[in-house]
Amino acid sequence: MLFKLNKRKSNRINKIEVRCNAEKFWPCKPLSVFIQHPSRTRPSPLTTIKMVNLRTQKRLASSVIGCGKRKIWLDPNEQSEISNANSRQTIRKLISDGLIIRKPVTQHSRSRARELNLARREGRHRGYGKRKGTADARMPSQVLWMRRLRVLRRLLVKYRASGKIDKHLYHELYHSSKGNAFKHKRALVEHIHRAKAEKARESALQEEMDAKRAKNKAARERKQERAVAKRNALLAEE
Repeated sequence: MLFKLNKRKSNRINKIEVRCNAEKFWPCKPLSVFIQHPSRTRPSPLTTIKMVNLRTQKRLASSVIGCGKRKIWLDPNEQSEISNANSRQTIRKLISDGLIIRKPVTQHSRSRARELNLARREGRHRGYGKRKGTADARMPSQVLWMRRLRVLRRLLVKYRASGKIDKHLYHELYHSSKGNAFKHKRALVEHIHRAKAEKARESALQEEMDAKRAKNKAARERKQERAVAKRNALLAEE
């Protein structure tokens, strides 16, 4: 088979005409084949896709489901059926059929944050280069004072309710706590123990003194009675 190639230049496309010398092989007219260059070809007319506006359906679905519009997924293969839905009841039916789905919540892992917080509890990442404010700005002294005072007052209320301290000692320690007399809760507990021991010792001493005073009074009375009896005996003898 003999081929004769003729190249023709055109402004639009390049055509290569291939003519076949078919006289020796086929009793027919010469065959002409036209081949277009790929870069010059025009796109073949495809079936046009009609885009449907589903903004209203997405708004209704987000209202029915209770989420944002960006979390709503509409089935692209059922756009015509979804576009006919113009009420919340039909939207609920489409949701039950699975044509409208709520997208899953985007996962945001906290593992790295937890690891960093754990390291900071151990004292890492807290050097001078990581600090952006003054010491009082980072942890105000007023906040520390409020925390400490609330701890002390909570302890006093608990002890008074359980009967470990009376209302008089409570009132005294309340004002002492406000006057910054106790640095922490342990100091307050130790002071309460000392105060109770001192009160018990004073009460024991007071009882001992009362008993001694009563004994002395009874001895004086007996002595006075003996003296009176002796005087009466002398007067009777005379």
